[in-house]
Amino acid sequence: MKKVLFVCVHNAGRSQMAKAFFNRLAKGKAKALSAGTSPSDAVDPTVVSVMKEIGIDISGVRPKALTPEMLGQVDRVVTMGCSVGGICPATFVETEDWGLEDPKGKPLEKVREIRDEVRARVLKLLEESGI
Repeated sequence: MKKVLFVCVHNAGRSQMAKAFFNRLAKGKAKALSAGTSPSDAVDPTVVSVMKEIGIDISGVRPKALTPEMLGQVDRVVTMGCSVGGICPATFVETEDWGLEDPKGKPLEKVREIRDEVRARVLKLLEESGI
């Protein structure tokens, strides 16, 4: 089974949304993990809220730290705009960066836009992967 790792700095927004969308849309044909280089204590409450609006509950998810073992378990690594600030987590493996805006501190409407962009990119990734 193909595995994808979504990485952002705090693992509290973009990567959590991408993981949730990927796992839902892949319907068991592939699996996503998510992690961060400096994980937060909790997923951003606004992110939890906008995901819940569309029927995906990530309220029980906790941010995780990126480990070398995670990188070794996956077929593809997608970073989520974390090259901003020069702390991209996985420069020693081939990655693809989606350059997504961080939802932290953004108004609800903006977080919805980011959520919808994450979903669109996950759908494209699944299509490209033949899943």
